[in-house]
Amino acid sequence: MSRSPREVVDQVRRMVAGEGVTFADLFAVDGVLRYPFAPPGMPRELNGQDEIRAYHGAASGRRAMFEIEDVDVVVRETDDPEVVVAEIEHHGHSHATGGPYRFRALGVIRVRDGQIVEYDDYMDPIATAALLGRTPDLVAALAS
Repeated sequence: MSRSPREVVDQVRRMVAGEGVTFADLFAVDGVLRYPFAPPGMPRELNGQDEIRAYHGAASGRRAMFEIEDVDVVVRETDDPEVVVAEIEHHGHSHATGGPYRFRALGVIRVRDGQIVEYDDYMDPIATAALLGRTPDLVAALAS
């Protein structure tokens, strides 16, 4: 049975919450993941399930830098039945900063036949750097 875009977003929420969902598995084999506001050193686009899996597998160590207490999602449907806009917010404790955090991202997600074919992930690079305790790295990268 094919999942609706709303059901796929729930799987994304489960992935963010650490509930055993592998992000790359939600994508079509030729799916595309874009980070339009990617900070220095982060790819702006990942093409195909294998590339998405390799990138997120290598980045999985960053997850240990924070403890997610809760993940909230608001799904907004569009006039295109394949496309939803998802506001995903998680909060908890950041080991990098030693304190609480709240992080929000916006995803424009196209789902076809129950799989993500395009995902534009809009994350604030300053908030991302703060969450990971890497604000000095971001400043240095922007200064060079």
